[in-house]
Amino acid sequence: MEVVRNLGRRRLRNLLTMGGITIGVLALTTMGALAEKSNSLLDGGVRFFSDHIAVADASNQFGTSLIDIGKADRIQAVAGVAGAYPTITLPARGDPGGFRGPLLITAVQPAEAAHLHFKLALAEGRGLDPAGRSEVVLGADLARQLRVGTGATVTLPVPAKEVGAGPAGHRFRVVGLLAKTLTVPDGFAEVGFPDAQQILAESLPASLRGSLEPSRLATGIDVFGGPHVDLDGLARRLQLDVPGIRATPPGDLVKRFRQAGALFSAITTGSALLAVLVGGLSVVNTMVMAVSERVREIGLKKAVGAHTRDILGEYILEATLIGVLGGGAGLLLGWLVTLTINLYTQAQDVTLFLLTPRLALFAILFSVGLGA
Repeated sequence: MEVVRNLGRRRLRNLLTMGGITIGVLALTTMGALAEKSNSLLDGGVRFFSDHIAVADASNQFGTSLIDIGKADRIQAVAGVAGAYPTITLPARGDPGGFRGPLLITAVQPAEAAHLHFKLALAEGRGLDPAGRSEVVLGADLARQLRVGTGATVTLPVPAKEVGAGPAGHRFRVVGLLAKTLTVPDGFAEVGFPDAQQILAESLPASLRGSLEPSRLATGIDVFGGPHVDLDGLARRLQLDVPGIRATPPGDLVKRFRQAGALFSAITTGSALLAVLVGGLSVVNTMVMAVSERVREIGLKKAVGAHTRDILGEYILEATLIGVLGGGAGLLLGWLVTLTINLYTQAQDVTLFLLTPRLALFAILFSVGLGA
């Protein structure tokens, strides 16, 4: 009770001190939530690319990112390869405007699912029928943006605003919705491989459509190694043994993702911690003044038998309480700010912040430790 009474003696000064910590923790929360969102996307990339080798056509003979699916058979014959599967990835919109974010039409061979470590769970409906046509499974963000659910019919690619711009759309029935992952698959539209090949062929320049066989086309090949096979070494072997391909070692991609995440986190967290430390200096100033003003009170307590540790504990508790109140207010404001901005940007098809329990706990512990 005496600690609370001491805080009430100089209300304005203590409120200003708490305000400094509040602003610092607010900055830590918002900048940290921005870093958490960025890291969740990068972590998704790490998990997706770490279990296979992404292969593309090195010759670029068609002037586009295409590869002949026949090269998958040559890759399959290389020692250490457990599976090589053509894949197709295309923009989910007919023009570059409109939706923001990574919205993609994707297609993989059904047999590839057995090798994938990055499993996508269904929130609703069912997966694609291997023998079916004109079916689609939508990611959480794309389904929300199109405002559709299972049983609905969508046009993919989403028609361009200008008539005649972009490839023609095809009608697909939504058979399932993917659970939210907070990563790139939230913008996926998974379709059957033959359907994706048809869309791919129609997206080619008119001068190439007659010279290419759609059933032979893909945009890449996913290569999976056997048990205990070094994928980076296998990628280099593929580069030597199979002409005309570009095999990217997954270790290189993972390293780039992690470097990008570490740099972004350092920038955002450093900026936020600077703001928190400024608030910490106000705590130092407040407590120095509090001790100076109560020298006689401290002397009186010592005279009647109080120990140094008792007096020290009282001041530490007072500073800690300032940190708790300021940190709690900053975290609450940070949550409200990130929630408000996310609600606004969702209408623009973008989510900027991710406030995790880990970040909230760190913000509170940091403010308490700063005060103490």
